[in-house]
Amino acid sequence: MRRPAVAYLALAVASLLFGATFVVVKDAVTTLPPLGFVGWRFGLGAIVLGVFGLPRSTRTWREGTIAGLFLFSGYALQTQGLITSTASNSGLITGLYVVLTPLAASAIARRLPRPLVIGGALLAFGGFAVLTLADGLRLEPGDLYTVACAAAFAGHIVYLSRVAHRHRVIPFTAVQLLVTGALGLGGSAVLERFQAPGAETWTAVVVTGVAVSAGAFFLQVWSQTIIGPARTAIVLALEPAFAAATGAIVLGERLGTRGLIGAALILGGIYVVLAGTGAEDELPTGEAVSPAH
Repeated sequence: MRRPAVAYLALAVASLLFGATFVVVKDAVTTLPPLGFVGWRFGLGAIVLGVFGLPRSTRTWREGTIAGLFLFSGYALQTQGLITSTASNSGLITGLYVVLTPLAASAIARRLPRPLVIGGALLAFGGFAVLTLADGLRLEPGDLYTVACAAAFAGHIVYLSRVAHRHRVIPFTAVQLLVTGALGLGGSAVLERFQAPGAETWTAVVVTGVAVSAGAFFLQVWSQTIIGPARTAIVLALEPAFAAATGAIVLGERLGTRGLIGAALILGGIYVVLAGTGAEDELPTGEAVSPAH
């Protein structure tokens, strides 16, 4: 197989792993508190990446810590949201980070987003409303947590687009995972009933910490060096669809007619935004796609 074909296949596998994570986490947080799960998951991921090298530069530690704060916020909110949101909804709503990222970048640059980006955002958030608003226009708390998670991921990617080019990828990412893991465990000790993973949750910790945060990330970074960030973003945008599919297959979640319409609008909005960003340097992925999902 030609290298681009292998890269596309690797990215598809990474997207599937990222999407399947929602089902794994949804099950795990029934027995392990959300901050504790985030801490153990990313602590293990940091150890795996740390084996390949930790940074020596204080600048890498400083900027990696700031990026880690965004990453922790995103995953803490996402994991908390999964307590009451379905895995399918969580995956689809998290995908709104692709829509929010160019909006945030435009706000920071003090310029108007492109018309296609605005149109895609309206389409995606219209889909969010159709997907989540029940009778009486009531949102589940978990869905709101997940919208905040998408905003945190958007902030993370905007920050990465400004600083990631200054650092070696693996050490810089290891710092982010270390910060996320430390904050998760520390927050769990203060706010939750701190506990170590039991036999029923260690599998989820290992799968999400090693296979996803470290393994899928390696596939993503390698593929991006072959096919570039624009095509990488398009393939990775399949993650919400994989999340909805695995939620249906594994957990028996059903979106229903309204849910399917909402999901289609969200996915359509995401791809309209990707088309509207145009040049690779203006993609929601910036210098690099968010390093962990």
